[in-house]
Amino acid sequence: MKIPETSEQWLKEQKFEIKPGITIDGVFLKELTPFVDGRGDVIELWSQGWSEFKEGLVIPTIHAYQSATDPGVVKCWHLHEIHTDQFTVTRGKLQVSLVDVRENSPTFGQANKIILGVQRPRFIKIPPGIMHGWKALGNQETIVVNFQSHVYDASDEYKFSWNCVLEEIWEPRNG
Repeated sequence: MKIPETSEQWLKEQKFEIKPGITIDGVFLKELTPFVDGRGDVIELWSQGWSEFKEGLVIPTIHAYQSATDPGVVKCWHLHEIHTDQFTVTRGKLQVSLVDVRENSPTFGQANKIILGVQRPRFIKIPPGIMHGWKALGNQETIVVNFQSHVYDASDEYKFSWNCVLEEIWEPRNG
């Protein structure tokens, strides 16, 4: 199935398996280090100097933007055929959910979820063909800073309803 041909019906026919941690081929997660002193703190969000950049795990940024998500809002599902998302959270807490819909991938059908936020600063890279979305957790607006591989192009944004698949992936879970 080519990405532009992906439909909610096709997605519903797939058997996705939620796996703990990051298991999807090509997804990269980097723990960010806050430098704290009596004046405040600094966190490096993206750097060409990172060893991961030299290894190809982090890619050059061509387009950067910031977006806000209100508490409890789920923004998803979507995927890209061309561009790579790379982002971090600078305010609030976010659950990012990922699904590998690349039929030729060794991790096809795997789904992961990960938490990013000010209490656990992280950088995530999501390559093309990985369906993804997020939910703002907690009681405040969440700010996401995205470092994309390409200038934004609406024709490379394939969107699906948030509950077309894996409705059970979203936190919080009580119990």
